[in-house]
Amino acid sequence: MNAPNLPFRWDVVTPDQIGRLLDGVEPPPLWYADELLACTGRVIARGGDADLVFVGRSLDSMYDLLGGALAGTSWRDRTHRLPLSFNVGGRWDGRRFRSRRISGPELAQARLILDQLGLSPYALARRARPVAFVDVVHGGDTFGKLYALLRSWIEREREPWGVIRQKLRFVGVTSRRATSPKTWRWQQHADWTRELPARSVRNVSLDGWVWSYLGDSQVKLTRTFPPRHWLAEMPGPQRDEQTRLALAEAFALVALGRSGPARRALVRAMSGEPALAEPWSRALIGQLSAGSG
Repeated sequence: MNAPNLPFRWDVVTPDQIGRLLDGVEPPPLWYADELLACTGRVIARGGDADLVFVGRSLDSMYDLLGGALAGTSWRDRTHRLPLSFNVGGRWDGRRFRSRRISGPELAQARLILDQLGLSPYALARRARPVAFVDVVHGGDTFGKLYALLRSWIEREREPWGVIRQKLRFVGVTSRRATSPKTWRWQQHADWTRELPARSVRNVSLDGWVWSYLGDSQVKLTRTFPPRHWLAEMPGPQRDEQTRLALAEAFALVALGRSGPARRALVRAMSGEPALAEPWSRALIGQLSAGSG
C-alpha cells in the first residue's frame, strides 16, 4: 500500500520554510474576521469537547485562526486537517449524470490517511475524547461520503460501533438564512445521521457572503485533493502570485488569532452557548481570557 502523499501546505504557525517568499506581498484585508471569529467560537462549543478535524480546504481559514488563538492553551494540539475532497466527478449519460465510484485502492488510501490522523476504527474505539469533523455544508454530501467510509471500515474491522458512535461529531457550517419551522435542514434529509445521537450532528450558521467566499471563491494555499488524486504523486509547493497572496492571508489569520481582541471575540461566542455549563468549556474560556491581555 502506498504511503499518504498529501498536498503540500506550509506550516503557518511555526514557519521555517518561507524564506523570502512573502517579501513585498501585502496581506489581503480580513474583511470577514468578525463573522469568522463568532462562527469559530460556536464551532468549538458545539463540537462538545471534541478534537476538531477540518475536512477539505473550505475552512482552512478557521484552522489557521485557531492555530494562533489556541497556542499556549491546552487545546494547542487539538485541531487537524483532513485534506480529502470527496468530489468524485462523473459523466452525463443522456439526461442523467452518473457519479464516478471511488475505487477500492482509492478507499484503501483514504483509510491510510485517516489512520495516520489517529482516526482508524481501532483508535476511535479507544480514544478518550470525541472527534468532530467540521466543514462548510450545503447538502451534506461530503459528510455523507466520509461517514459511509468510516462506517464500512468499522464493520470490516469489527470494532464496537456502540462505543464509536458516541465519539463521532459532525459540525456543519451553513449559510445563514431566515429560520422558520419549514426551514430546510440538510441533516433531516440524510438517513445516516439517524444512526448517531442527536447531539452528534450540529450546525453553525455563517454570513452568506463569508460562507460563499470560504467555500467557493477564496484562493486556497493547497491544491484540491479529490479521489482521482489520492494515489497520485502530488507536486511540490506552488510559488505563484496567487499562492503568495493565500500564504499572506493565512499568516494574517494566525496573527489575528494570537491577538487579544480575537481571543476575546472567541470567548464571547463560546459564552453564549449552552456548553458554557460544562467544565471543559469554562476551562478553555479561562485560558483564552488569560492570554487576551
